[in-house]
Amino acid sequence: MSTSAIRKDRAHVVRNYVDLATKVADLQFRNRDFVLMFRGQSGDHKNRLGYTSLKPSLLRAEKSGRVPTEATLNKSFERLVHAEVALVKEYKARGLLGRDRLERQRILRWAMIQHYEICPTPLLDVTQSLRIAASFASHHANGDAFLFVLGIPNVSGAITASAEAGIQTVRLASVCPPTAVRPHVQEGYLLGEYPECATAEQKLLYSHAEMDFGRRLIAKFRFEPKSFWKKSGHFPLVGESALYPRASIDGMCALADAVRSSLPV
Repeated sequence: MSTSAIRKDRAHVVRNYVDLATKVADLQFRNRDFVLMFRGQSGDHKNRLGYTSLKPSLLRAEKSGRVPTEATLNKSFERLVHAEVALVKEYKARGLLGRDRLERQRILRWAMIQHYEICPTPLLDVTQSLRIAASFASHHANGDAFLFVLGIPNVSGAITASAEAGIQTVRLASVCPPTAVRPHVQEGYLLGEYPECATAEQKLLYSHAEMDFGRRLIAKFRFEPKSFWKKSGHFPLVGESALYPRASIDGMCALADAVRSSLPV
């Protein structure tokens, strides 16, 4: 099937974790040139043409359903810049490892801001753990949970950029300081455009369809969380307290709270 057909079609139903893992294993075998990444959601969000849309938080449709305007994008990017400055300041004040890299590379600042939900960024959270993605989807679902499988070019090192594919991948465990526990628990990665667009003016040079990671969709699944995990045996649901370690465990939580509270309303 084409990516367009997959995005337009209904999600495939899976009964339990083993059923899901078996189907993903088949996908990996048939898509051996890609690294598979997963994203769990409470719904299959569609664009106006009815295609599955997987956009970064900064670029998602407004409550009205309309795409963000230039004014909205400008405000979002201004807020993001404030967050970057505050993040570096807190990093220095706390004497955390990796300060030089953080100051030099915008994509690293965005990665931490996105993963710790400080404010919207042009990056999309994904994971290399199928069970983590399925657990995420389950915790936020009111009905069926959804899991999306994306095909990503080969990943190597902390940041992998592909000019041909127009994508860069950040491995969070390699860029966050040792005090950050959440990226390791979640096996988190972030996807962004390459080269990155850092202003609303740059974003407006691209159509919104071009900035949608739904273009990399290989498959999508859905399941009813309660029955899914009940039938999954030795593969239980990962609890929310494990997915989001407390501040007493994860030292980045307090830093993220400080940065978030410093941002303009």
